[in-house]
Amino acid sequence: MVDALVKGQNGAVTVAQVVVSVRVDAGADVSALLVTESGKVRSDADFVFFNQPTAPGVELRAGLLAVSLDAVDAQVTQLRVVITLDEDGATFGRYAAPIATVADRAGNALYEYRIDGLDSESVVIALELYRRGPEWKVRAVGQGYAGGFAALVTDHGVSVDEDESAAAERLPAATAWSATTPAELTSADRPTTAGHGSTGSASVEPDVRTVPGEAALSLEKRTTLDLRKREVARVLTDRSANGVRARVVLVVDKTGSMQNQYRKQVVHRVVERVIPIATQLDDDGTLEAYLYARSFLKLPDIEVAHGERWARTFLHLTGVHEGFDYDGIGARNDELPIMRDIIDGLAAVTGPTLVLFFTDGGFAKKREIAELMREASRLPAFWQFVGLGRANYGVLRTLDELDGRLVDNAGFFALDDIDRVADAELYDRLLGEFPDWLRAARAAGITA
Repeated sequence: MVDALVKGQNGAVTVAQVVVSVRVDAGADVSALLVTESGKVRSDADFVFFNQPTAPGVELRAGLLAVSLDAVDAQVTQLRVVITLDEDGATFGRYAAPIATVADRAGNALYEYRIDGLDSESVVIALELYRRGPEWKVRAVGQGYAGGFAALVTDHGVSVDEDESAAAERLPAATAWSATTPAELTSADRPTTAGHGSTGSASVEPDVRTVPGEAALSLEKRTTLDLRKREVARVLTDRSANGVRARVVLVVDKTGSMQNQYRKQVVHRVVERVIPIATQLDDDGTLEAYLYARSFLKLPDIEVAHGERWARTFLHLTGVHEGFDYDGIGARNDELPIMRDIIDGLAAVTGPTLVLFFTDGGFAKKREIAELMREASRLPAFWQFVGLGRANYGVLRTLDELDGRLVDNAGFFALDDIDRVADAELYDRLLGEFPDWLRAARAAGITA
């Protein structure tokens, strides 16, 4: 039975020879980029298209990609399958969603991926075959490329001069393969779209924002970011909060008990996974950031283009970095100063704020913290506390029952291991209570 993939999902490829085909309700061309760990081709010979239909282990024939995985050069770690519409000005949003199929040599379909959510794109990376150790896997990508075909291949290291670039944007209709399926498939074996991705009623497609700086990321990082942005947008859409704009503040514990979280770069991955939230909520997609212990540091804002560099530069427990004295704020926790600073800053804010507060616990001043949360309930911010690791979170576990608040302005959940939590679940938990708070806060006149 064919396995239906969804965007971002992967699966094992257990046969040595596969055939990749795509069905599109328009004239289109298929091509492949054979890239190394750097995400680039080694030379133009690693680009398979109608004028260069073969590479070691890969052959383009009649619009199909026949791949002998054991014959692909060892330096090639990924084979990216690209679809390009033929007609000038054509976009995927005008047609039914393309369907990519991976079949074995005999034509038995192994995987099928319906590429939903495309709109103004004319070029899309449909899926990729990639190595995982000695094995091969397939991943559903579905990543549109706004820069066009020439920009996509150039980004992967293919040399394209001006004349070739113009030609590449006008791939000849004679090579169209929209109705092609593997020649070996019988009518009974050919996968169909029936039963996949359809519930009998139209679903609301999330409105996914793009913010300045995304174009500076590598294709691989843009793909990951796009997948995560879509999950964030899905949560907001499902809770009738898509289109909401809110300031996003990240607070990260810098106490000595967090040593393993810093050494293993768990906090680095926290930053990486919170950035997509800012892209969908904040006006300019930036993320305000604090580290705290006995006192706190207000660090430079995190921009989407430099998130990785920001984490390397500013996520430390000790020392002086970029003029910030990490030893000076101590190594034990006191949440009152950082919470007081954020609360005081809310007095001048009218729009909503989302505070994402990551800590390994130790909130000892329970009475004082409870009073601050009661005070903060009259201000335009929702506080989402997240426990990292296995720890004693004390008062955080009782926030939902805290009395004396104008609205419920805080939530808490603990993560034993954030790396084991899928993006869909993480964003559900990080954003699940924010829309309810926002509706209550607006009804109470707390925020616009």
